[in-house]
Amino acid sequence: MRNIRLIVAYDGTDLVGYQRQPEERGTTVQGALEAALTKICNEPITIYGASRTDSGVHAKFQVVTFFTEGNIPVENIPRAMIAHMPRSIVVTKAEEIPMDWKPRWKIHGKEYTYTIHNEEIDDPLTQRFHYHVKKPLDIGAMKRGAHELLGTHDCTTLQGSNSTPANPVKTIYAIGIVKVGPKVIISVIGDGFLYHMVRNIAGLLVDVGLHRREPSAIPGYLEAKARKLIGKTAPPQGLCLEEIFFTQERMQEQVEYFSNL
Repeated sequence: MRNIRLIVAYDGTDLVGYQRQPEERGTTVQGALEAALTKICNEPITIYGASRTDSGVHAKFQVVTFFTEGNIPVENIPRAMIAHMPRSIVVTKAEEIPMDWKPRWKIHGKEYTYTIHNEEIDDPLTQRFHYHVKKPLDIGAMKRGAHELLGTHDCTTLQGSNSTPANPVKTIYAIGIVKVGPKVIISVIGDGFLYHMVRNIAGLLVDVGLHRREPSAIPGYLEAKARKLIGKTAPPQGLCLEEIFFTQERMQEQVEYFSNL
């Protein structure tokens, strides 16, 4: 028996999320990976993921593991998967890991990015991967708002409606906001995130950037623990799971980078 870890990237536009669903609902990341792995390993395979992404959300660095008694060389797995997967999902790396390594318990944090196209006219070539905001955003105000979100908080205000019960106390280590041409990229690093939490952070910071809300109001929103106090959830296509951190050192490197912007 071997424990194999995969790094997976995908364009989530035409997928109905990460988690396995009844086939008639559409293609999921988990469903596609398990079907392909079952073929190349010649045995039923169940995968275990580090993070669930919603319908329309993308990933550059999703992490999954699976156990197998098959003997396919681990370095051949990414190439072998291509023939059995939708073109929108690829395995970028495979490696054998200790039997006790579990993706939900052996990670130190996650980084998500949220991309906004901030110009009056949209860009049709990248609209699968951004949220179009026509009016100019005040990046300075957004950075001040982001600063108010740093640290450990009860994040009930930032979670999506109809969320599965979960511990709402989360720590946000860093939020970086950079403007590259017409693109505004929000990067969020934390120990974990509630359902829709990063998209709600993005929506809140867009409101701040449009001067609909003041940065100084954010601590009050968090303290109230009320989702209705903030605006709409930003749409899914701007969100991407950027990285899952296997070591504290790698996460700290990213935190320091964004803290120095």
